Amino acid sequence: MTAADGAEATRPAPAEAPGLVAVMAREVRWIAADRLALLLVLAIPLIAFALLAATFGHAVVRGLKVDVVDADRTPTSMTFVHAIQAAPGTEVAQRSGDLSAAMHAVRSGAVIAAVYIPEDFERDLLAGRRPQVVIFSNKQYFSPGNIAQGALTAAANAAAATLVPAAAKTAGRPGPLVVEQYVLTNPALNYVQFLLRAVLPTVLHVLIAISGGYAVGSEFAARGMKSWLQAAGGSALTALVGKLAPYFGIYLVMLAVGVGIIHGLYGVPFRGSPLVIAVAACLFVMAYLCLAALLQLLTKSLPVGLSLTGIFCSPAFGFAGVGFPIIGMNAFAQGWGLLLPLRWYIQILFDEGARGVPVADTAVPMLALGVLALAFFGFALMRLLALVSLPMDAPRPEVRPEAAAPQTVVGAFRNEYARVLGDTGLFSLIVAAPILYGVFYPQPYLGQLVRDIPVAVVDDDHTDVSRTLIETLNADEAITVAVQAPTLADARAALQRREVFGIVGIPEGTAREVLKGNEARVPAFVDSAYFLLYNRTLQGISEAAAQVTADTASGGARADGSQTRSARAAGSPVEVLVEPLFNPTGGYGSYVVPAAFVLILQQTLLMGAATAGGVAFERGGVAARRHRTGARAVLGQALAHLCLALPAVGLYLVVLPRVFGFSASPHLLDLLAFALPFLLAVSFMGQFLGAFFRRRETAMLLIIALSLPMFFLVGVAWPIEAIPEALRRASALFPSSFGIDGLVRLNQMGATLGDVRADWVGLWGLALAYAALAVGAGRLFRGERAQ
Repeated sequence: MTAADGAEATRPAPAEAPGLVAVMAREVRWIAADRLALLLVLAIPLIAFALLAATFGHAVVRGLKVDVVDADRTPTSMTFVHAIQAAPGTEVAQRSGDLSAAMHAVRSGAVIAAVYIPEDFERDLLAGRRPQVVIFSNKQYFSPGNIAQGALTAAANAAAATLVPAAAKTAGRPGPLVVEQYVLTNPALNYVQFLLRAVLPTVLHVLIAISGGYAVGSEFAARGMKSWLQAAGGSALTALVGKLAPYFGIYLVMLAVGVGIIHGLYGVPFRGSPLVIAVAACLFVMAYLCLAALLQLLTKSLPVGLSLTGIFCSPAFGFAGVGFPIIGMNAFAQGWGLLLPLRWYIQILFDEGARGVPVADTAVPMLALGVLALAFFGFALMRLLALVSLPMDAPRPEVRPEAAAPQTVVGAFRNEYARVLGDTGLFSLIVAAPILYGVFYPQPYLGQLVRDIPVAVVDDDHTDVSRTLIETLNADEAITVAVQAPTLADARAALQRREVFGIVGIPEGTAREVLKGNEARVPAFVDSAYFLLYNRTLQGISEAAAQVTADTASGGARADGSQTRSARAAGSPVEVLVEPLFNPTGGYGSYVVPAAFVLILQQTLLMGAATAGGVAFERGGVAARRHRTGARAVLGQALAHLCLALPAVGLYLVVLPRVFGFSASPHLLDLLAFALPFLLAVSFMGQFLGAFFRRRETAMLLIIALSLPMFFLVGVAWPIEAIPEALRRASALFPSSFGIDGLVRLNQMGATLGDVRADWVGLWGLALAYAALAVGAGRLFRGERAQ
């Protein structure tokens, strides 16, 4: 469709009176006539929803592969091996002969964790030496590593409990404090309920913004501000409302489809007020449509406005507090998050849909969401009013066609290099955007660990034991006692208001049961709406209870003394030791940022390479497109992209990991050898896609929209074992699937190029395949007439 055709399609019918209906009808006709707009508002949201629903189709993760090294090979050690084999969520994929082989299996990706049972295990157990069972879990792959670690720890502790001698259970010793866990909000720990509830709106908020931006920006690019305002009868308010109204209705329907997937298809319970969610959804859609309109009206440039929209929206998931909690973020991340409608909408969605809090407790996030929506609308309207007073539809500067480069690799290289440096949009995507993202994207995660999570304590015992427990809870790094409530009801009210995220109850008679040698159960009510908060809160409570138990059993003796060791051996004859690998502190930033960096490299270079194809078509028509798809041209252009992207590779793999304190490999040649096929594969893929685009903005709109689903298909944030086989195979079409896995293992896990050989070969295969497709695409256009 040409620009003239588009202007004709959007002009109001002669008999149609100017006004709101005329503007809405004009926009609907344009959506129906513009294939890209139709894709954005209908096809892509449904495709993204289907991909994510299928990705998270397994609510409970199973089949995580582990390695067992049994160096003792006795009946007692086999008790632990059998317990590990029966652990839910994991499967023993191999039995290595030594720990070195097991570590190689973890580094290469064959297993996610390893369990080591040392030599002389049975002998040391019978001698009362409290031998260790060591669990090595890959914490660089955070979610699968944590799931495997939890399952293996539970299995080892269960096996150890069967070995506790009867004499240790007599009343002669103080009894232990046993944390009795009560999971609030999501008792089944259903990942669909946690992730899908947040990810679907996150994908949709990007689509809402870029669709609104495309609708407004196209008035500057191809359609015409004059005809838009004529349809509105000269009213800026009518023009803005009428243009955005169709998208408002469409995306409300899409949000309803997302709700249907979560609560209908997967049967996730809904606990709150549907009316509150509906109002929040209206404000959410309105906010992002108005924000995108504002950016386009400020820049009066579709490519620049879309770039700013992408920068604002793409990292928003990190600032929304779903993966990493807001209370663990630095001041900048918390402040920036306040400006994001997504942050407030997801809080309302979780509070009402998942936690079922009273409507009054959602007043603050609802007010914030409303203020942002009205502010963006007001600023957009003021900007449009300012533009109304300016001359409309000024003639656009004529674009001079580019001179064709010689059909040589060097000529194509020189021409593409100059094209990127001379075009603001291309330069921003390939060179500038990675720098901006590199500084901006990691900010929410730089706190690494969540500390001082507020909890409430209800002390019904009022004894030395209960006071010691409260002091120990308050001293733990993970949690802090923020509320000492008189009743459980008061504590739950504080939890609903987000003043605390967990409740510890100390029942009456706790000290009496401990002194009698019985187990004293300490109920812990932990909110699992946000998984990282849940895990960290429960960890702090369990550590405090274990510390009080150990101190009570040792009678105040030194922690490293024989009396303490004897008491521990009597109560737990086997020590289950957890050793996190590659990310020893369990830092969230160390896990998510290196993988995200590789995805950003793919996204920016892919958009840039594909956009270059659209730019060439805009300036030279079919002849320019055919010229770009010759074999020498494809290779030369890829080499230009490679040179332009290599500084970003150095920034992401060498400089920023050290600046932010992430682990990084000193073997730079291995990183370079792996990065080369990755960048070439992305460039060739972008050139192939760009061969079909007639406009520069097409690549940006389509690739931004699908970036988040691609991240979850890689297998870092979500275990690869939980992704359906068909999707796993489809994800291999993107270089990021091999690139993230290989570069993370090389740079953060100390793997060698040989360890990631399968990923490296896969990237070269993709590079060759997309190079052939990019060249082959040119044959499809040889019959077209030059334009």
